[in-house]
Amino acid sequence: MSSHLQLQPLCQLTVGTTARICVIKGDEGFAQRLREMGFGEAALVTKLSGRTTSLCQVNGTRIALNHDAAMAILVEALPAGAR
Repeated sequence: MSSHLQLQPLCQLTVGTTARICVIKGDEGFAQRLREMGFGEAALVTKLSGRTTSLCQVNGTRIALNHDAAMAILVEALPAGAR
């Protein structure tokens, strides 16, 4: 991963923005469970709504994450129209 990436927690992503997942923080069991739900490194995720709970779309599925889980997923926001 290059150092020029502007990473932010998923919960801080602006609603409607698509981002690429870059890092999952936390213990390996937690990280593996997120990967099983589709939140793997390099996956694209769109934040649909939320503050305390983040509703996201990843791999065509809508999934709600609590604040702690969304804080552990670091993303790089993509420019509008990029995929």
